[in-house]
Amino acid sequence: MREVKTGEFEGGCAFVEGEFVPLSEAKISLFDWGFTRSDVTYDVASTWQGAFFRLGDHIDRFYASMEKMHLAIPYSRGELRDILHACVRAGGLQDAYVAMVCTRGVPPRGARDPRLAQNRFYAYALPYVWIASREKQLAGLDLHISDRQRIPAASVDPTVKNYHWMDMVQSMFDAYDRGRDTSCVVDGAGNITEGPGFNVFMAKDGVVHTADQGVLEGISRRTAMELCARLGIPLKAGPVPAALLRSADEVFLTSTGGGILPIAKLDGVYLPQFPGPITTRLYDAYWAIHDEAAYRDPVKY
Repeated sequence: MREVKTGEFEGGCAFVEGEFVPLSEAKISLFDWGFTRSDVTYDVASTWQGAFFRLGDHIDRFYASMEKMHLAIPYSRGELRDILHACVRAGGLQDAYVAMVCTRGVPPRGARDPRLAQNRFYAYALPYVWIASREKQLAGLDLHISDRQRIPAASVDPTVKNYHWMDMVQSMFDAYDRGRDTSCVVDGAGNITEGPGFNVFMAKDGVVHTADQGVLEGISRRTAMELCARLGIPLKAGPVPAALLRSADEVFLTSTGGGILPIAKLDGVYLPQFPGPITTRLYDAYWAIHDEAAYRDPVKY
């Protein structure tokens, strides 16, 4: 791999077929099973003020996902880190959304055996992506609790980050049709699982609740749970029935695309507290922890 210069591809950079290219040249084959079958796993890290946040945890999860999917890339963890750093540096980005993607690839013509496909690796960095703008966060997000069921964990392992989102995408249209901002889906028992790109938390009588199964084990979710322990906030990971969520004092989302995101309304009904005291403490702690050396991996521009 060649050395890229700071700002060589101003505004964003991708790594495709072993080469660094501008985002406009990042392409995938029409015949890649990552496209035709969603046979792919990925992970998304972020940089904030010139440093990656918990990059090692994202890389570890990416390799664990590939192992579960019988996928592999020809790069060590250290080499992958270098590629991601280079994408950010070449894009001249301080605050960035940084993705690593492994697809099944293109099998020999006519073959249906996934073992015959050559896996492909892609990476890219672009300006930081927020699930909701700061203005929208301050105004208050309205979360729709959809009746649509998340794909069962027995069918698609939710701990493997994947693009099987049709259930969540349709729930978003349900939300938009009702004038809401975003949505979350449930499992077969009516328990809250997750939303498109985020985990769901609630606080009731001083205790934080979040689902313990049927969800992606998000790095931001992990951070929120660790901060609860650090701040002495009681936390219960277990089933969260939709009725319990509707009775919450506070609700917030966690995502790499925004960290801790407070919710103001559930299906048009204002929550008792917005932003609540627990959400506010976790929000402040989440961004403060970005400055701690243990979580920072500075980019060398």
